[in-house]
Amino acid sequence: MNKIKGLISNNILLFFFSSIVLFFYILKPAQTASVLDIEKEDFVIGDNNAPITVIEYASLSCSHCANFHQNTLPQLIKEYVNTGKIRIVFRDFPLNYPALMGSLVLQCIPQDIRYEYLSALFILQSQWVKSESDITKKELFKIMQTGGMTKDKFNECINNKDLEQKILQGLINVQNEFNIKTTPSFLINATLLEGNKPIKDFRKIIDSILQKLND
Repeated sequence: MNKIKGLISNNILLFFFSSIVLFFYILKPAQTASVLDIEKEDFVIGDNNAPITVIEYASLSCSHCANFHQNTLPQLIKEYVNTGKIRIVFRDFPLNYPALMGSLVLQCIPQDIRYEYLSALFILQSQWVKSESDITKKELFKIMQTGGMTKDKFNECINNKDLEQKILQGLINVQNEFNIKTTPSFLINATLLEGNKPIKDFRKIIDSILQKLND
């Protein structure tokens, strides 16, 4: 009986999450700015004066995103971020409720240490991304608690409706402008690269842009 109740509860949460996204899609306000515009609150690593901007849209529950962050991203940082050629902007594209919960919590972490938490959530993805929302919440809090987050702060973050609306609106905006439907996806100076691509695919686009800028 408890399993049946849990299944019903999770199905309700999934329906609720899908309904929220659909609601914002139907009633979205007119979008005047481009998603290519970098906002003050964007989470960025690298030199703000870098000639190339790479915007990543990822879901914290996405295994392909975790693979990218653990294997390809360190190479990108070494070759292009640390040399001042690109800056990387990390944006949320939650595909389900656990990912949305993780995105909400990360937004409450100061930017100067957020990258470490982002990496940890991808590395520990199998421990906290669960089909049961209560287990997801419990395991996610354990991770955040190790960094000093209190239970009250955690609950405040995951229940922040304004922040939730902002995250979902960002998802809809990029869908409208670039028709992004998968994670991870990347906008490299407006060039769309979809999927967990190898480093050579990034090099091809980035080096081509740099060559044109230097001509």
